[in-house]
Amino acid sequence: MEAIPILEQARPEFGRIARDKSLMQEHIRVAIRPLSPRQAIGTPTRQDFPLLTGKEVIVEAEFRESYGQAFTDQPQVFDGSLQDVLELPLNESGNRAIFLSTLNAVTSHLGMADRVRHCKDEEPEKCAAEIANELLRRFGQASIGMIGYQPAILENLVKVFGVAKVRCSDLNPNNIGTVKYGCRIDNGKTDNLDLIRTSGVILVTSSTLTNNTLDTLYRVASLAGKPVIMFGITGAGVAALLDLERLCFYGH
Repeated sequence: MEAIPILEQARPEFGRIARDKSLMQEHIRVAIRPLSPRQAIGTPTRQDFPLLTGKEVIVEAEFRESYGQAFTDQPQVFDGSLQDVLELPLNESGNRAIFLSTLNAVTSHLGMADRVRHCKDEEPEKCAAEIANELLRRFGQASIGMIGYQPAILENLVKVFGVAKVRCSDLNPNNIGTVKYGCRIDNGKTDNLDLIRTSGVILVTSSTLTNNTLDTLYRVASLAGKPVIMFGITGAGVAALLDLERLCFYGH
């Protein structure tokens, strides 16, 4: 039997919560707006974060004065009810970002999820160091496969585990084949299966929920017996609803 996609597992649970809290009957406005890089990440020391290079955008949902964010490469402006969001077709990145940012805002409002807005200024550097140290604490000197290039995290993984034990893949053609912190960036379209095969722990950006690649990664890693841990804000609500592992130390 074909596995149910992660977002389609989250959708009915999200709907159940909304009905149980009597939110579906209210006409709740959910305003989605793309954020500028400075609004999203502030002024960090390094300038090669995807948010600052224009390769990704954060959209932000507002729900009863609570907020939730998600990464996307197809930002859209949306204004509608929670019922409208729950009925969106999730076959394109823009709609998935609306769904995820709304889910993050609502689950944050209900106290079910936290760290649903991006960290800023020097916080990404601190978070990256804590992620690397947390993986070391839990898994020892394991080999780490990182799916989704994030410069601060990759640099800290290389510092903690050594370049020989770290692999990283990305979808941005400007990164593929380049060497970052001694690590050659693999092609996220063609090399992820081998990356999973050769790595002991899989650290994956939760933006893969938006670009619709996380399901395949989870399936392959699970069959190989490899733990999968998401990082970042996009997957906050999904992780809370479906009990998936996620690391995000300085989100807001």
